[in-house]
Amino acid sequence: MGLSTDSVFISALQSNDTLMALIGQTDDKPARLYGIAIPLPDEELDNVPQPYIVVTFDGLQNQQGTKDDTYESIDDMVDIGILVCAKTLKQLHKLTKMVRSTVLSYLRNTQTCVEDYTLTADAIQFDQYAPSYWQVLRYQCEVYNNDDNNEQDEE
Repeated sequence: MGLSTDSVFISALQSNDTLMALIGQTDDKPARLYGIAIPLPDEELDNVPQPYIVVTFDGLQNQQGTKDDTYESIDDMVDIGILVCAKTLKQLHKLTKMVRSTVLSYLRNTQTCVEDYTLTADAIQFDQYAPSYWQVLRYQCEVYNNDDNNEQDEE
């Protein structure tokens, strides 16, 4: 389950209809919520419409538990990044707060493989050529790695 932890975070964000609407979801268009990268079919397009969110899987380390664990333990430490990009600083603040509270609420109220996490946030950045503001929220997650529990892998 550790290798697909990013899908838990995507599901968490998708659970908030207000957040999805803020990042472009309408009846005829999906939200600008991306896994790993933004697929751009138009090579001539300079900038992706804002705001948008990208969830990244930033690595995993299995936690060797006890001397009785053979090869791998049942816990992984998984790093997840959530890049939030917005047109204005005020919009970025609103979106990052909403992402943070949505993830917390979802993980508290939904049974997932994520047992616990530590949150850090990178510095806010600005790109004058886009123009856009962005920030990455970084989650270091303790994940129960049970291959028999494939609820998030069914897609």
